[in-house]
Amino acid sequence: MPIDTYVPSRAMAIVAHPDDIEFGFAGTMAKWVEAGTEIAYVLATSGDGGIPDLGLSRVEISRIREAEQSAAAAVVGVHDVTYLRIPDGMVEATMDLRRALVRQIRRFKPEVVIAGDPNVVFTAAGGINHPDHRAVATATVDAVFPAAGQPHVFEDLALEGLTARKVRKIYVTNRGLGDTFVDITGTIDAKIASLRAHASQVGDFEQLDERIREWTGRVAERGRDENADDPAAETMRYAEAFHVATWVGDEEWEQILAAEG
Repeated sequence: MPIDTYVPSRAMAIVAHPDDIEFGFAGTMAKWVEAGTEIAYVLATSGDGGIPDLGLSRVEISRIREAEQSAAAAVVGVHDVTYLRIPDGMVEATMDLRRALVRQIRRFKPEVVIAGDPNVVFTAAGGINHPDHRAVATATVDAVFPAAGQPHVFEDLALEGLTARKVRKIYVTNRGLGDTFVDITGTIDAKIASLRAHASQVGDFEQLDERIREWTGRVAERGRDENADDPAAETMRYAEAFHVATWVGDEEWEQILAAEG
């Protein structure tokens, strides 16, 4: 499967918690920013259940983790970060959440949305996928298609100046699995630095750099094996993998951009 060289003009990452992007695909975000992509992050929660210290309230934890997330985003050049502030551990794929995500998509008008895989309950490593991850992934896919691009769906958002807008592609991430590989050899340091901004989560994680290089190195190795005939694979030391779905062709996309001026 291909070594991905696609660079969108605008991309939006939609995840459940602070640090989901950094563990999952911050190397790709850094690479796209370097290439000129405008990127926005949307987080369903503020990770207020993510510090197991009863001496801290959920409000205090939210402040800590939002600050960490905003700092992590800034490391890779992302400054548009939205927190929906749904309680951590209580996210459901409701119509209200779908509407909230459609609002963000219509606001930012991304060419690409990056999301989790809604089908994963049991992970390849033998764990259980967090229910918040599943709920946000499901709501995101449903918001991307067809809701965001349908003018009669959530049409009241037009009162906010947010009219229907299609997304061209969705990049689905699933813990290094996927059939499309993004070479992050040049941005692996940025990925690690952005992850280190989440001090409440990785502050006592010994050998973090080594582990991240090991994980992304294994993805790159698989990418090289599957793309042995592609010269670009030879120098790919670290990679992130996605499943990519495209449903707006070149001609229609050009028409959308032309209509927006």
